[in-house]
Amino acid sequence: MSLPVHLVPSLDGVVAGSLVEVSGDEAHHAVAVRRLREGEQVVLTDGAGTRATGSVTSTGKRVFSVAVADVESQPRPTPCVTVVQALPKGDRGELAVEVLTEVGVDRIVPWAAARCVAVWRGERAMKSHSKWHNAAREAAKQARRAWHPDVTLLASTDHVLELVAASDLAVVLHEEAQEPLAALDVPDGDVVVVVGPEGGLTDEEVQALVAAGAHAVRMGPEVLRTSTAGVAAVSALLARTSRWA
Repeated sequence: MSLPVHLVPSLDGVVAGSLVEVSGDEAHHAVAVRRLREGEQVVLTDGAGTRATGSVTSTGKRVFSVAVADVESQPRPTPCVTVVQALPKGDRGELAVEVLTEVGVDRIVPWAAARCVAVWRGERAMKSHSKWHNAAREAAKQARRAWHPDVTLLASTDHVLELVAASDLAVVLHEEAQEPLAALDVPDGDVVVVVGPEGGLTDEEVQALVAAGAHAVRMGPEVLRTSTAGVAAVSALLARTSRWA
């Protein structure tokens, strides 16, 4: 059985024999909800490549301590995959974030595409971003990822075009595209996947993305939902890299 994973702000300087204190909401959930007990084995991660395994030495209402037995550091995986996710309706955005995190995406960029029904403005933007961030954090812990994905603030189309132009490979999923996703070689660098909204991308958006360097591609005859298209595309790409070798 896999050991429970808990996120801590930093593991800098932690070595075997260190005592690490976990506090706040992370500790409260572990102690009050999971019923964490002294002597239980856990994994701590900082989400930035380092994991520490140890046993719980004490628990409190919103705190617990771990005696570290082993520390492991992992290099950041390559290629680095960014998914630009147009805002879906309802809770489908959080679903997209969860599955993208589980499959190994390194950065998730929420995007206000022209045909997005969902709107992030003011307080709603902050709340929605927080939900996406929390979904990514919990999914990363569940997937036992050493490196957690970055969920950026809402991106404009101009910023998305900059990401595409700076990448080693960029693809925009488009049901009318002629080039198959499976025909592309995947470089060991920065890969960007652009996923449109429920209403699809406008012709102007596709043209701008292609002009910035993206390949307009199709995955097959089926049309996937915006909340699942990204994970399907990323899986197809990662299957041809050393990350999934």
